Amino acid sequence: MESEDLIIENLYFSYNDGEQVLNNINLKLEKGKFHTILGPNGSGKTTLLKAIARLHEASRGSIKIGSIDIKTMKSKTLARTIAVVPQYTSVEFDFSVYDIVMMGRTPYIARFSNESICDEEAVKKAMERTNTWKLKNKSINALSGGERQRVIVARAITQETEIILLDEPISHLDIRHQIDILNNIRAMNRDGNKTIIAVLHDLNIAAAYSDNIILMHEGKIHSVGTPEEVLTPEAVKEIYGLKVHIIYDQEKNRPYIVPEYF
Repeated sequence: MESEDLIIENLYFSYNDGEQVLNNINLKLEKGKFHTILGPNGSGKTTLLKAIARLHEASRGSIKIGSIDIKTMKSKTLARTIAVVPQYTSVEFDFSVYDIVMMGRTPYIARFSNESICDEEAVKKAMERTNTWKLKNKSINALSGGERQRVIVARAITQETEIILLDEPISHLDIRHQIDILNNIRAMNRDGNKTIIAVLHDLNIAAAYSDNIILMHEGKIHSVGTPEEVLTPEAVKEIYGLKVHIIYDQEKNRPYIVPEYF
């Protein structure tokens, strides 16, 4: 399926206890851009991402890719359109790294059929890109957190979708692995014209990598725009309750947020 803008209209979501988690979300996420969802804990970031992945069914409203509502898409079609990198990547069974990445080819493999040479080539290419090919014979459960996360990103690349969703993909990693993973994701975004929608916590990392930022608060959209438009001292104070200074990187035209510690 050719990539198109992702359009969210009048979206509401509540859990069975009636708690309203998403409240009248309206967004147009341009194809081929790196979009980041920011906001404090409990603001609805992950719930919104799960609704886009069709892991949550909205109470009201629609999510469309172009003119097609994702509710009408067959599971296999959706899996060829949207890949998900979850926040937690525990694997119950002792699969090899290679097998985990090959799972990204499931939407393309007919039932009762074996992997094709094309599938194998896609897996190897994704693993080389994420520097995980050398780990192919290891158990997924024998890897470090950074290695495991790179493997899950490789699986998403292997899925060959036009949209990739990432839920806090770097929150438990050291700075080196954070940058490695985000550089890979940014390269996919730039080189492959893939639409990236990521939930992040670090405001400065979001400012460095994002084309577009969605700032959420209490289940609503507070503001949407470029990092310099959205990450203002006033917005950070209102949403996070934190006084900050903004320093601008003139070379890259990106804001850098410095908290007032004392």
